Amino acid sequence: MPAPTSQPTPGSDQTPAPNDWTDARARAAWAGLVRCRRFEDAVMDAWRAGDIPGVVHVATGQEATAVGAALALAPDDQVTSTHRGHGHALALGTDPTALMAELMGRRTGLVAGRGGSKHLSDPAHGLLATNAIVGASVPLAAGAALSAKTRQTGGVALAFTGDGATNQGAVFEAMVMAVALALPLIILVENNGYGQTTASAYASGGQSLTARARGFGLDARTVDGSRVDLVWSAVSRAADRARLGLGPSFIEAAVGRLEGFFSLDAQAYRGADEVARLRDAACPLARFRAKARGGLDDATLAAIETDQAEAVDAALAAARAAPPAGP
Repeated sequence: MPAPTSQPTPGSDQTPAPNDWTDARARAAWAGLVRCRRFEDAVMDAWRAGDIPGVVHVATGQEATAVGAALALAPDDQVTSTHRGHGHALALGTDPTALMAELMGRRTGLVAGRGGSKHLSDPAHGLLATNAIVGASVPLAAGAALSAKTRQTGGVALAFTGDGATNQGAVFEAMVMAVALALPLIILVENNGYGQTTASAYASGGQSLTARARGFGLDARTVDGSRVDLVWSAVSRAADRARLGLGPSFIEAAVGRLEGFFSLDAQAYRGADEVARLRDAACPLARFRAKARGGLDDATLAAIETDQAEAVDAALAAARAAPPAGP
């Protein structure tokens, strides 16, 4: 099945690699990428084992947007997210044990086990909230941006959202407000080609979400969301613009969702070879090794991967041992 025409193809380099992508940034990026991937794999295993109630929405294949954006933000910036927000939280610095405990409904979770997978909050690390309402992250971030501008903190607000959410009226209204008030807002659309199970090409109209955003007056651009260095570069530019008072930015990141919409999704709407093709062409971990590793050798990458795997395994064990939230 070919990529929907309204979705830029992940795995294609739409922008040049940044010149200041240092080895230190590459090291932090690799740690973040493998942490997110290992965590989401552990979440699916725990869900299958019955340790996580309900359903989960994992972001396997979308790690580069989370990690690249987090590396570009300042500690006091604020982020809102979606129902698919585990990776965003981890990239911002959320403790994986507290995050896993929240998913399991444990008392030691981020919000004492009351929010679950879709309703996370970690203000100490800049995460205002994830949200199960499609598109809600954008007006919430616009409010945070208005607060930062009013209080003159120099802060930036970033909203992660999806391609399906860009059809919501509240998102349009937030765009209008952000442009009119020159808010320090970044809207980062993770375009994985589907709003739930509906292809973007069918539901969005037009051929480009980026072009649509420009029509609202936002500085808008498309980036290969499988490249953590390119995402970092795009978000860094948008954050610099925001801090200079130049207003909001819109970044459309082409990503490949390597799991279903949620954990019970049979994915009958996808072509038989689509996921395999994306794993070959758009896996953020493979793309990092090929394009963004800098001077990091295989032994260094392997050591970092082992450290992150051990941390996630420890988080899983600690969450399983924690007391339940109770009634």
